[in-house]
Amino acid sequence: MSGPVFPVSIKGVVSIDGKFCLLKNERQEWELPGGRLEPGEAPETACVREIAEELGLDARVERILDSWLYDIRGAGQVLIVTYACAPMSNVVPRLSHEHKALGLFEAGEIAGLDMPAGYKRSLDAFGQR
Repeated sequence: MSGPVFPVSIKGVVSIDGKFCLLKNERQEWELPGGRLEPGEAPETACVREIAEELGLDARVERILDSWLYDIRGAGQVLIVTYACAPMSNVVPRLSHEHKALGLFEAGEIAGLDMPAGYKRSLDAFGQR
């Protein structure tokens, strides 16, 4: 007997000069950079690849932060896995065609943003080294 199968999305918490890099999606929610695993791809590799694609940054994965099941408004559920990441250079992040906006936010600004609670929990976990 098989159970439910969920897509997996790997996300990275990236801090640049003490501010978190977030992207606005088509649902007008702020989210972490990241995306789906490719066949045979390690989660950490997917995280680094997605940060490069979505922010134009080279990054390294430092540690896993959290995982949670996200019920996307009317589109099903996705397993989200978040990692703490560090940029490898001083390159300024850039917005890709995949998102509507890019923002750098201080920790105190996160609570007021329209974003899923799981992302907020991951951002909080980043600061609890």
